[in-house]
Amino acid sequence: MTVFYKFETTTTKILMKKNILMGLLALTLFTACNKDKEILNTLSEYNTTMESQGYHFGDALKLPASVTENAESISISFGDKSTDKLVVDPNFFTLGDNAVTFNIKKKGGETLTQDATINVFAKTPEQNLTYELVKEYPHDPANFVQGFQLEGNTIYESDGQNGQSKIIKYPLGSTTAMASTTQPADVFSEGSTVVGDKIYQLTWQNKKGFFYDKNSLKLLGEFPYPNVIGEGWGLTYDGKNLILSDGTKNLYFLDPANPSKMVRYISVAGNSQAYDQLNELEYHNGFIYANVWQTASILKIDPKNGEVLGKFDFSEIAKANTKGTDDVLNGIAFKGENMLITGKNWTKIYEVAIK
Repeated sequence: MTVFYKFETTTTKILMKKNILMGLLALTLFTACNKDKEILNTLSEYNTTMESQGYHFGDALKLPASVTENAESISISFGDKSTDKLVVDPNFFTLGDNAVTFNIKKKGGETLTQDATINVFAKTPEQNLTYELVKEYPHDPANFVQGFQLEGNTIYESDGQNGQSKIIKYPLGSTTAMASTTQPADVFSEGSTVVGDKIYQLTWQNKKGFFYDKNSLKLLGEFPYPNVIGEGWGLTYDGKNLILSDGTKNLYFLDPANPSKMVRYISVAGNSQAYDQLNELEYHNGFIYANVWQTASILKIDPKNGEVLGKFDFSEIAKANTKGTDDVLNGIAFKGENMLITGKNWTKIYEVAIK
């Protein structure tokens, strides 16, 4: 009986020690998990605060101490790029929203990850640009304007809608077409621009564009979009490259000799917000002008970096022409230093002097 009693006591002690060790291990793991959760929660709160506040190029990412003190290293990955510099570097980030992942390597060797959005805004507030109405011209209200440009006294216009899409040219002051070419019924035409003796025209969702002889509007050929571009919206020409909008915050620069090749792109933002829904485009005197779809706003954009330098509010003109959701402002051209604006199914073209 005595021997059996001692054996049971020894076994019990072993089991107790094992249970204690397992408990300590579980407590350690629980504490570590709680610590990881605390790090990620703190980082999440910081990211949420900074997402609305935004950064400017050159700003440091001042992560909370609970993150940095427990990290051996921190890096940020963005697409196929990665950096361990916690600075908003223009070589890494773009203006507007940047979807990134924070990678936190802890001192114990484990790695924690968290997705975040880093918004980058322009340092200088955009100016409120003003204008004075100078003159009005007739416009055919049947035309669903997608692309709009003046050369000499001739308007070159791309009109949309499936089954109604076309490219036309007519004298400013008239609504009678001098030439016109229609597209197949499955094509919804978008932006257009003049390049030398050719007209380039986009399609909305057909993933391709057309080019025509400028004089006759005879179709000369077509080209596929670069893979990065999903839709065609607006188009202009800066004397070197085609500039295309796709409804996002991005503007893409294409080689006119090979429009399927993207040269570079910029993202567009002002001092406190990123701008997407960029639509009809016009290049003039070193700046890109873009209307924001479904608004009466036209932006003046620096083509070097996408910074919005100024903003026009054409609400007074637009409200006289906009009765629904489709007939919105969507045409920008220049007549000397004056701007011409019109919209989808508008009855007028307006000439305004920029103050």
